[in-house]
Amino acid sequence: MQQLLLDIKPVPAPSLVNFLPGRNAELLQILHRILIGQEQERFVYIWGNPGCGKSHLLQAITAAYTQNNLKAVYCCAKQSCDYPLDADCVAIDGIDCLDASAQIRLFNFYNELRAEGHALLLMSGSVAPVHLTLRQDLVTRLSWGLAYQVHELTEDEKIQAMKTHAADCGIQLSQEICLYLLRHGQRDLPSLMMTLEALDRYSLVHQRPITIPLLRELLQVVS
Repeated sequence: MQQLLLDIKPVPAPSLVNFLPGRNAELLQILHRILIGQEQERFVYIWGNPGCGKSHLLQAITAAYTQNNLKAVYCCAKQSCDYPLDADCVAIDGIDCLDASAQIRLFNFYNELRAEGHALLLMSGSVAPVHLTLRQDLVTRLSWGLAYQVHELTEDEKIQAMKTHAADCGIQLSQEICLYLLRHGQRDLPSLMMTLEALDRYSLVHQRPITIPLLRELLQVVS
């Protein structure tokens, strides 16, 4: 039974198209302008709470560069990675996690890139640059470029996204189901969408309508 629930469509690869903008329209516009060469700024830092979509955006941008046959590197700051000066895009996720030596490497790379490179340097963190507990000279560099907060979708926006996704799958989703999912499930959008698809499959397997008792039963099965 659990395998049936897990045998659902994979989450689509991150892209700017499948990122729901919410209050992030200006940031999305800037990223679009960078991709088409209409924005000159090459240093961008984004921050926000867990689950707001920072990793999605970094992976979407590196994927877009790769699809255009350009060299792009995505790395998580929790892991050691190289910053190639000949890249067209370097995305570093979660720079709050950089240890002392990694901060030095990023500081030196920033300076080299500013002097000689041409790449976009896109970075993310959990707080605004001024609140980062990193080397002060690195924080100063981060403040030189563009900095945007990534705002999480509001509850109403998540509900609308769930209803739209459900309608695309041929499911009539009630407000009650949406609210229950937000209260008792994982609240990030990819998890919500995967749960909806699992709920649809569970409903079909058991030949039962989508109700709160059915959703509660599903969540107990997969927990």
